[in-house]
Amino acid sequence: MARLSAHLFKRLYLGAAFGFFAVKGAVLLTNALTFPRLSARPTPTRRPRVSLLIPARNEAYNLPRSLPGMLAQGADEVIVLDDASSDGTAQVARKLGAKVICGQPLPPDWYGKPWACQQLGEAASGDILIFTDADVAWKAGALGAVLHELESKQADLLSVLPRPERLTLGARVLTPLVDAVMLCYLPYPMTQWPQPSLSSGNGQLMAFRRATYERIGGYSGVRTQILEDTQLARRLKAQGGRLGLALGAECIGVTMYGSYPASVEGFGKNTLAIHLHSRPLLILSGLWHLAVYALPWVLPASVLPAVRWLRLLGLLERSLVNGVTGRTRPLDLAEGLLAPVTPLLALPAYRRALGKRVTWKGRTYVQK
Repeated sequence: MARLSAHLFKRLYLGAAFGFFAVKGAVLLTNALTFPRLSARPTPTRRPRVSLLIPARNEAYNLPRSLPGMLAQGADEVIVLDDASSDGTAQVARKLGAKVICGQPLPPDWYGKPWACQQLGEAASGDILIFTDADVAWKAGALGAVLHELESKQADLLSVLPRPERLTLGARVLTPLVDAVMLCYLPYPMTQWPQPSLSSGNGQLMAFRRATYERIGGYSGVRTQILEDTQLARRLKAQGGRLGLALGAECIGVTMYGSYPASVEGFGKNTLAIHLHSRPLLILSGLWHLAVYALPWVLPASVLPAVRWLRLLGLLERSLVNGVTGRTRPLDLAEGLLAPVTPLLALPAYRRALGKRVTWKGRTYVQK
Protein backbone atom coordinates (compact mmCIF):
# COMPACT_ATOMS: atom_id res chain seq x y z
CA MET A 1 0.00 0.00 0.00
CA ALA A 2 2.81 2.37 0.90
CA ARG A 3 4.57 1.63 -2.40
CA LEU A 4 1.34 2.25 -4.31
CA SER A 5 0.81 5.59 -2.53
CA ALA A 6 4.39 6.63 -3.22
CA HIS A 7 4.01 5.69 -6.88
CA LEU A 8 0.77 7.67 -7.15
CA PHE A 9 2.38 10.67 -5.46
CA LYS A 10 5.29 10.57 -7.91
CA ARG A 11 2.93 10.43 -10.89
CA LEU A 12 0.80 13.30 -9.60
CA TYR A 13 3.84 15.42 -8.72
CA LEU A 14 5.58 14.85 -12.05
CA GLY A 15 2.37 15.34 -14.02
CA ALA A 16 1.60 18.63 -12.29
CA ALA A 17 5.18 19.89 -12.55
CA PHE A 18 5.61 19.06 -16.23
CA GLY A 19 2.15 20.46 -16.95
CA PHE A 20 3.11 23.69 -15.19
CA PHE A 21 6.23 24.08 -17.30
CA ALA A 22 4.34 23.15 -20.47
CA VAL A 23 1.73 25.87 -19.93
CA LYS A 24 4.32 28.51 -19.03
CA GLY A 25 6.43 27.49 -22.01
CA ALA A 26 3.47 27.79 -24.37
CA VAL A 27 2.60 31.25 -23.03
CA LEU A 28 6.23 32.38 -23.25
CA LEU A 29 6.50 31.16 -26.84
CA THR A 30 3.28 32.96 -27.75
CA ASN A 31 4.59 36.18 -26.22
CA ALA A 32 7.99 35.78 -27.86
CA LEU A 33 6.20 35.73 -31.22
CA THR A 34 3.50 38.35 -30.61
CA PHE A 35 4.45 40.79 -27.84
CA PRO A 36 5.19 44.23 -29.35
CA ARG A 37 8.67 45.66 -28.87
CA LEU A 38 9.46 49.36 -29.03
CA SER A 39 11.82 50.56 -31.74
CA ALA A 40 13.52 53.96 -31.52
CA ARG A 41 11.92 56.67 -33.65
CA PRO A 42 12.29 60.44 -33.90
CA THR A 43 9.66 62.40 -32.02
CA PRO A 44 7.18 63.56 -34.69
CA THR A 45 6.74 67.31 -35.12
CA ARG A 46 3.04 66.97 -35.94
CA ARG A 47 1.60 65.26 -32.89
CA PRO A 48 -0.64 65.86 -29.88
CA ARG A 49 0.78 67.83 -26.98
CA VAL A 50 2.72 65.45 -24.69
CA SER A 51 3.23 65.69 -20.94
CA LEU A 52 5.91 63.53 -19.33
CA LEU A 53 5.00 63.13 -15.65
CA ILE A 54 7.29 61.79 -12.91
CA PRO A 55 6.09 61.08 -9.34
CA ALA A 56 9.17 61.32 -7.13
CA ARG A 57 9.58 60.53 -3.45
CA ASN A 58 13.20 60.53 -2.28
CA GLU A 59 14.58 60.08 -5.79
CA ALA A 60 17.62 62.38 -5.58
CA TYR A 61 19.83 59.37 -6.32
CA ASN A 62 17.93 58.23 -9.43
CA LEU A 63 17.06 61.54 -11.08
CA PRO A 64 20.60 62.51 -12.22
CA ARG A 65 20.70 59.25 -14.20
CA SER A 66 17.16 59.25 -15.57
CA LEU A 67 15.88 62.82 -15.86
CA PRO A 68 18.34 64.07 -18.53
CA GLY A 69 17.15 61.32 -20.87
CA MET A 70 13.53 62.25 -20.23
CA LEU A 71 14.20 65.94 -20.83
CA ALA A 72 15.94 65.12 -24.11
CA GLN A 73 12.89 63.36 -25.58
CA GLY A 74 11.20 66.51 -26.86
CA ALA A 75 8.01 66.32 -24.79
CA ASP A 76 6.08 69.58 -24.52
CA GLU A 77 6.46 69.52 -20.76
CA VAL A 78 8.28 67.43 -18.19
CA ILE A 79 6.86 67.73 -14.68
CA VAL A 80 8.32 66.20 -11.53
CA LEU A 81 6.07 66.01 -8.47
CA ASP A 82 8.09 66.13 -5.26
CA ASP A 83 6.11 63.87 -2.94
CA ALA A 84 7.28 65.11 0.49
CA SER A 85 10.88 64.02 -0.15
CA SER A 86 13.52 64.43 2.52
CA ASP A 87 16.60 64.05 0.30
CA GLY A 88 16.58 67.14 -1.90
CA THR A 89 14.64 65.57 -4.78
CA ALA A 90 13.04 68.90 -5.76
CA GLN A 91 16.35 70.76 -5.85
CA VAL A 92 17.97 68.04 -7.98
CA ALA A 93 15.07 68.04 -10.45
CA ARG A 94 15.08 71.84 -10.78
CA LYS A 95 18.84 71.92 -11.29
CA LEU A 96 18.53 69.40 -14.08
CA GLY A 97 15.91 71.54 -15.82
CA ALA A 98 12.53 69.99 -15.03
CA LYS A 99 9.43 71.80 -13.88
CA VAL A 100 8.81 70.82 -10.26
CA ILE A 101 5.56 70.97 -8.34
CA CYS A 102 5.24 70.33 -4.64
CA GLY A 103 2.87 67.50 -3.74
CA GLN A 104 0.01 68.14 -1.37
CA PRO A 105 -0.24 66.16 1.90
CA LEU A 106 -1.48 62.60 1.46
CA PRO A 107 -5.23 62.36 2.18
CA PRO A 108 -6.25 59.54 4.55
CA ASP A 109 -8.14 57.64 1.83
CA TRP A 110 -5.32 57.57 -0.73
CA TYR A 111 -2.12 55.57 -1.28
CA GLY A 112 1.00 57.51 -2.10
CA LYS A 113 1.64 56.84 -5.78
CA PRO A 114 -1.97 57.16 -6.99
CA TRP A 115 -2.20 60.49 -5.14
CA ALA A 116 1.02 61.77 -6.68
CA CYS A 117 -0.08 60.71 -10.17
CA GLN A 118 -3.54 62.24 -9.70
CA GLN A 119 -1.94 65.59 -8.90
CA LEU A 120 0.36 65.31 -11.90
CA GLY A 121 -2.57 64.61 -14.20
CA GLU A 122 -4.36 67.71 -12.92
CA ALA A 123 -1.26 69.87 -13.41
CA ALA A 124 -0.48 68.61 -16.93
CA SER A 125 -1.61 70.36 -20.10
CA GLY A 126 -0.92 67.57 -22.60
CA ASP A 127 -3.29 65.59 -24.77
CA ILE A 128 -1.06 62.56 -24.11
CA LEU A 129 -0.22 61.97 -20.45
CA ILE A 130 2.78 59.72 -19.84
CA PHE A 131 3.40 58.70 -16.24
CA THR A 132 6.86 57.25 -15.70
CA ASP A 133 8.88 56.32 -12.63
CA ALA A 134 12.04 58.17 -11.63
CA ASP A 135 14.18 55.04 -12.04
CA VAL A 136 13.19 54.51 -15.68
CA ALA A 137 15.84 55.28 -18.32
CA TRP A 138 14.51 56.83 -21.53
CA LYS A 139 16.96 56.30 -24.40
CA ALA A 140 17.19 58.28 -27.64
CA GLY A 141 14.04 57.82 -29.72
CA ALA A 142 11.96 56.42 -26.84
CA LEU A 143 9.21 59.05 -26.94
CA GLY A 144 8.82 58.63 -30.68
CA ALA A 145 8.57 54.87 -30.14
CA VAL A 146 5.88 55.25 -27.46
CA LEU A 147 3.82 57.67 -29.56
CA HIS A 148 4.12 55.45 -32.64
CA GLU A 149 2.99 52.37 -30.71
CA LEU A 150 0.11 54.26 -29.10
CA GLU A 151 -1.06 55.45 -32.52
CA SER A 152 -0.44 52.26 -34.49
CA LYS A 153 -2.40 50.17 -31.98
CA GLN A 154 -5.06 52.88 -31.59
CA ALA A 155 -4.64 52.38 -27.86
CA ASP A 156 -6.17 54.54 -25.16
CA LEU A 157 -3.52 53.32 -22.73
CA LEU A 158 -0.08 51.99 -23.63
CA SER A 159 1.84 50.38 -20.78
CA VAL A 160 5.50 49.52 -21.34
CA LEU A 161 7.63 46.94 -19.56
CA PRO A 162 11.14 48.45 -19.38
CA ARG A 163 14.16 46.20 -19.74
CA PRO A 164 16.05 45.64 -16.44
CA GLU A 165 19.56 47.08 -16.52
CA ARG A 166 22.49 47.88 -14.24
CA LEU A 167 21.52 44.96 -11.99
CA THR A 168 23.68 44.16 -8.99
CA LEU A 169 24.23 40.52 -8.12
CA GLY A 170 21.75 40.77 -5.24
CA ALA A 171 19.11 42.45 -7.38
CA ARG A 172 19.35 39.70 -10.01
CA VAL A 173 17.78 37.18 -7.62
CA LEU A 174 14.23 38.58 -7.65
CA THR A 175 14.01 41.72 -9.79
CA PRO A 176 13.85 40.01 -13.24
CA LEU A 177 10.87 37.94 -12.04
CA VAL A 178 8.71 40.91 -13.07
CA ASP A 179 9.42 39.95 -16.68
CA ALA A 180 8.71 36.28 -15.98
CA VAL A 181 5.31 37.09 -14.48
CA MET A 182 4.39 39.33 -17.41
CA LEU A 183 5.56 36.93 -20.11
CA CYS A 184 4.79 33.46 -18.71
CA TYR A 185 1.26 33.76 -17.33
CA LEU A 186 -0.82 35.86 -19.73
CA PRO A 187 -0.56 35.55 -23.54
CA TYR A 188 -0.39 38.94 -25.21
CA PRO A 189 -3.19 38.16 -27.71
CA MET A 190 -5.58 37.60 -24.80
CA THR A 191 -4.83 41.07 -23.41
CA GLN A 192 -6.44 42.43 -26.58
CA TRP A 193 -9.73 40.76 -25.76
CA PRO A 194 -12.36 43.05 -24.20
CA GLN A 195 -12.62 41.21 -20.87
CA PRO A 196 -11.28 43.51 -18.11
CA SER A 197 -9.82 40.57 -16.19
CA LEU A 198 -7.49 39.86 -19.13
CA SER A 199 -5.50 43.00 -18.51
CA SER A 200 -2.07 43.88 -17.29
CA GLY A 201 -0.30 47.15 -16.65
CA ASN A 202 3.09 48.33 -15.52
CA GLY A 203 3.18 51.55 -13.52
CA GLN A 204 6.75 52.24 -14.58
CA LEU A 205 5.33 53.66 -17.80
CA MET A 206 1.66 54.35 -18.49
CA ALA A 207 0.80 56.51 -21.52
CA PHE A 208 -2.83 57.69 -21.68
CA ARG A 209 -4.90 59.64 -24.13
CA ARG A 210 -6.15 62.45 -21.95
CA ALA A 211 -9.81 62.10 -22.94
CA THR A 212 -9.83 58.45 -21.87
CA TYR A 213 -7.83 59.18 -18.71
CA GLU A 214 -10.41 61.76 -17.62
CA ARG A 215 -13.33 59.51 -18.59
CA ILE A 216 -12.14 56.76 -16.22
CA GLY A 217 -11.54 59.27 -13.43
CA GLY A 218 -7.75 59.23 -13.54
CA TYR A 219 -6.12 57.64 -10.52
CA SER A 220 -9.03 58.46 -8.22
CA GLY A 221 -10.66 55.11 -8.94
CA VAL A 222 -7.57 53.21 -7.76
CA ARG A 223 -6.69 55.44 -4.83
CA THR A 224 -6.24 52.55 -2.38
CA GLN A 225 -4.70 49.98 -4.73
CA ILE A 226 -1.15 48.69 -4.43
CA LEU A 227 -1.35 47.40 -8.02
CA GLU A 228 -2.88 50.60 -9.31
CA ASP A 229 -1.43 49.97 -12.78
CA THR A 230 -3.28 46.72 -13.52
CA GLN A 231 -6.44 48.03 -11.87
CA LEU A 232 -6.32 51.11 -14.12
CA ALA A 233 -5.98 48.87 -17.17
CA ARG A 234 -9.01 46.89 -16.06
CA ARG A 235 -11.08 50.03 -15.43
CA LEU A 236 -10.14 51.33 -18.85
CA LYS A 237 -11.25 48.13 -20.56
CA ALA A 238 -14.45 48.00 -18.53
CA GLN A 239 -15.38 51.40 -19.94
CA GLY A 240 -14.65 50.43 -23.53
CA GLY A 241 -11.05 51.64 -23.77
CA ARG A 242 -8.33 49.88 -25.75
CA LEU A 243 -5.23 48.59 -23.95
CA GLY A 244 -1.78 48.38 -25.52
CA LEU A 245 1.31 46.70 -24.10
CA ALA A 246 4.92 46.67 -25.26
CA LEU A 247 8.39 45.65 -24.21
CA GLY A 248 10.81 48.54 -23.73
CA ALA A 249 13.54 46.69 -25.67
CA GLU A 250 16.46 49.02 -26.48
CA CYS A 251 14.36 52.15 -25.91
CA ILE A 252 13.40 52.06 -22.26
CA GLY A 253 15.23 50.47 -19.34
CA VAL A 254 14.90 50.46 -15.58
CA THR A 255 17.03 49.94 -12.50
CA MET A 256 14.21 49.09 -10.15
CA TYR A 257 16.02 47.82 -7.05
CA GLY A 258 19.66 48.26 -6.16
CA SER A 259 20.05 45.25 -3.90
CA TYR A 260 18.50 42.02 -2.69
CA PRO A 261 17.01 43.62 0.49
CA ALA A 262 15.47 46.39 -1.63
CA SER A 263 13.89 43.84 -3.97
CA VAL A 264 12.51 41.89 -0.98
CA GLU A 265 10.91 45.10 0.27
CA GLY A 266 9.47 45.92 -3.14
CA PHE A 267 8.17 42.43 -3.91
CA GLY A 268 6.79 42.15 -0.39
CA LYS A 269 4.68 45.22 -1.11
CA ASN A 270 3.13 43.79 -4.27
CA THR A 271 2.98 40.04 -3.73
CA LEU A 272 -0.31 39.79 -1.83
CA ALA A 273 -2.10 41.94 -4.41
CA ILE A 274 -0.67 39.82 -7.23
CA HIS A 275 -2.25 36.81 -5.50
CA LEU A 276 -5.69 38.45 -5.47
CA HIS A 277 -5.28 39.51 -1.82
CA SER A 278 -5.66 35.86 -0.82
CA ARG A 279 -3.22 34.69 1.85
CA PRO A 280 -4.06 30.99 1.32
CA LEU A 281 -3.32 31.41 -2.40
CA LEU A 282 -0.09 33.21 -1.54
CA ILE A 283 1.04 30.36 0.74
CA LEU A 284 0.12 27.73 -1.85
CA SER A 285 2.06 29.67 -4.48
CA GLY A 286 5.17 29.77 -2.30
CA LEU A 287 4.98 26.06 -1.58
CA TRP A 288 4.37 25.19 -5.22
CA HIS A 289 7.38 27.16 -6.42
CA LEU A 290 9.52 25.41 -3.83
CA ALA A 291 8.18 22.06 -5.08
CA VAL A 292 8.82 22.80 -8.75
CA TYR A 293 12.11 24.71 -8.72
CA ALA A 294 13.92 23.68 -5.51
CA LEU A 295 12.66 20.17 -4.65
CA PRO A 296 13.98 18.51 -7.86
CA TRP A 297 17.50 19.36 -6.71
CA VAL A 298 16.89 17.55 -3.41
CA LEU A 299 15.18 14.45 -4.80
CA PRO A 300 17.70 11.81 -5.91
CA ALA A 301 17.66 11.18 -9.63
CA SER A 302 18.39 7.52 -8.94
CA VAL A 303 14.94 7.19 -7.33
CA LEU A 304 13.08 9.58 -9.63
CA PRO A 305 15.00 9.92 -12.93
CA ALA A 306 12.51 12.43 -14.39
CA VAL A 307 13.64 15.10 -11.94
CA ARG A 308 16.65 15.64 -14.20
CA TRP A 309 14.25 17.13 -16.75
CA LEU A 310 12.58 19.29 -14.10
CA ARG A 311 15.98 20.63 -13.11
CA LEU A 312 16.77 21.47 -16.72
CA LEU A 313 13.42 23.17 -17.32
CA GLY A 314 13.85 25.27 -14.19
CA LEU A 315 17.30 26.39 -15.28
CA LEU A 316 16.18 27.22 -18.83
CA GLU A 317 13.05 29.19 -18.00
CA ARG A 318 14.51 32.47 -16.79
CA SER A 319 17.25 32.44 -19.44
CA LEU A 320 14.56 32.10 -22.10
CA VAL A 321 12.54 34.94 -20.57
CA ASN A 322 15.63 37.15 -20.57
CA GLY A 323 16.22 36.26 -24.19
CA VAL A 324 12.69 37.36 -25.11
CA THR A 325 13.20 40.76 -23.45
CA GLY A 326 16.55 41.19 -25.20
CA ARG A 327 18.80 40.54 -22.23
CA THR A 328 21.23 38.25 -24.02
CA ARG A 329 24.57 39.01 -22.42
CA PRO A 330 26.19 35.93 -20.84
CA LEU A 331 25.61 37.20 -17.28
CA ASP A 332 21.93 37.80 -18.04
CA LEU A 333 21.43 34.37 -19.54
CA ALA A 334 23.28 32.82 -16.61
CA GLU A 335 20.52 34.06 -14.26
CA GLY A 336 18.78 30.77 -14.95
CA LEU A 337 21.29 29.17 -12.58
CA LEU A 338 19.55 31.01 -9.74
CA ALA A 339 16.32 29.05 -10.29
CA PRO A 340 16.90 26.41 -7.57
CA VAL A 341 17.50 29.01 -4.84
CA THR A 342 15.09 31.71 -5.97
CA PRO A 343 12.03 30.21 -4.16
CA LEU A 344 14.05 30.08 -0.95
CA LEU A 345 15.33 33.64 -1.33
CA ALA A 346 11.78 34.79 -2.11
CA LEU A 347 10.50 33.56 1.26
CA PRO A 348 11.27 36.87 3.07
CA ALA A 349 9.13 38.67 0.48
CA TYR A 350 6.30 36.17 1.03
CA ARG A 351 6.59 36.62 4.79
CA ARG A 352 6.45 40.39 4.40
CA ALA A 353 3.42 40.09 2.13
CA LEU A 354 1.52 37.97 4.68
CA GLY A 355 1.56 40.78 7.24
CA LYS A 356 -1.41 42.99 8.02
CA ARG A 357 0.56 46.10 7.14
CA VAL A 358 3.21 46.86 4.57
CA THR A 359 5.63 49.78 4.57
CA TRP A 360 6.89 51.43 1.41
CA LYS A 361 8.94 54.63 1.14
CA GLY A 362 8.21 55.56 4.71
CA ARG A 363 4.45 55.08 4.49
CA THR A 364 2.48 52.22 6.02
CA TYR A 365 -0.54 50.72 4.31
CA VAL A 366 -3.09 48.23 5.64
CA GLN A 367 -3.31 45.08 3.54
CA LYS A 368 -6.84 43.82 3.01
